[in-house]
Amino acid sequence: MPLPITAIYAAPLGLMVIALGARIVWLRRSHRIGMGDGGNKQLARAIRCHGNLVEYAPMALILMTLCELNGAPGPFLHTVGATLVVGRLLHAQGLSSSGGGSFGRTCGTALTWIVLLAGSLGALRFALLG
Repeated sequence: MPLPITAIYAAPLGLMVIALGARIVWLRRSHRIGMGDGGNKQLARAIRCHGNLVEYAPMALILMTLCELNGAPGPFLHTVGATLVVGRLLHAQGLSSSGGGSFGRTCGTALTWIVLLAGSLGALRFALLG
């Protein structure tokens, strides 16, 4: 069964994984750090930024997939997907610019958690009630 709506939001998240991973490679090469972060704070933030995306995005996309497979309406899926992409972009921007708290980091985390909550409740609702 096709999942066109989930695919629309999975694609930019996949591109973000590549972009954030490439940033790590660039920083490793420019600072000649083969493993870990070598005590470099910029590299440590880049590693966490990438890691945070790959920790949260897959579960959100799985929940979107389950909702779409179980007949969730398009507006619900688009709202969840767009919120996820915006949240992950904000988080990446916020964490990349500062290791401390920031608007982007706080807002991005909150939006991601809202997506996970909505996706979890939606997955239950659409699985049980159609």
